[in-house]
Amino acid sequence: MCRLVLLLALIALVACSPTSIPISLGAPTVTPTPTEMPLPTSTPTVTRVAPTATPTMTATPRATATPIAGQTRVVSDAPMVYVPAGDFTMGSNDYDSEKPPHTVYLDAFWIDKFEVTNALYKKCVDVGKCSAPSERKFYNAQYDNYPVIYVSWNDANAFCAWAGKRLPTEAEWEKSARGTDGRVYPWGSAFDKNLVNSFEGGKGDTTTVGSYPGGVSPYGAMDMAGNVWEWVADWYDEKYYSNSPRNNPKGPSSGQYRVLRGGSWVGLQKGVRASVRFLNLPDDRSSGVGFRCAQ
Repeated sequence: MCRLVLLLALIALVACSPTSIPISLGAPTVTPTPTEMPLPTSTPTVTRVAPTATPTMTATPRATATPIAGQTRVVSDAPMVYVPAGDFTMGSNDYDSEKPPHTVYLDAFWIDKFEVTNALYKKCVDVGKCSAPSERKFYNAQYDNYPVIYVSWNDANAFCAWAGKRLPTEAEWEKSARGTDGRVYPWGSAFDKNLVNSFEGGKGDTTTVGSYPGGVSPYGAMDMAGNVWEWVADWYDEKYYSNSPRNNPKGPSSGQYRVLRGGSWVGLQKGVRASVRFLNLPDDRSSGVGFRCAQ
């Protein structure tokens, strides 16, 4: 009876209370942990940032060093020396053909260190690009390192073209021989028979190229005085210096004779000066004439 009264009292209390009191009649309610929370049903918006382009690295080309005066390189088996651009004094007051002394500007160029030898010229003959000289020494290996002679201007021009070069202009030849200080000979202004193969030295013939190292030019070119006359590219005109251009003169546009420079083993000291000019027919061949090339 008491239990029935107590139960009825409890029911009345609940019915009259303003706030419902949850009554658990089974397992307790569990609040999910954060890791157990349900995943959202919609896909989140993702903002994508475009990648920054990596700049392309372009290698800066290294500048080619400018050669220095007298620097040597080998072209077609022959060493060449470098003559830098600039002014020099060309000509002299000694002979009419050398007058007047005048300032000439030349671009940089290379010139053979030695006169073209028999051995080098043979290579051109062997491939049929050059005419053989009419000289017995040419066929004797003992003279391979002597300057080739009995070659015409046409022969010299053909050889230089075959070797990838050309004959030097008269102005280029003279600058190579005397430099920029107006000297008379490649080595200076006083004659010395021990520095050149000329008449005074008494050799009586050509010598191997480079036999007079003391007579070297300011740029390292050998035998620019004596040994053999050397063909150059220009036509000859005795009065050309009176009206030649200041920059890179190339001689008259036509003529009958080609220019020879440098003197030979039969020349006296006046005839082996750096400014001496001589002439010959372009198809002539003689015992005292050879050449060197430029580029």
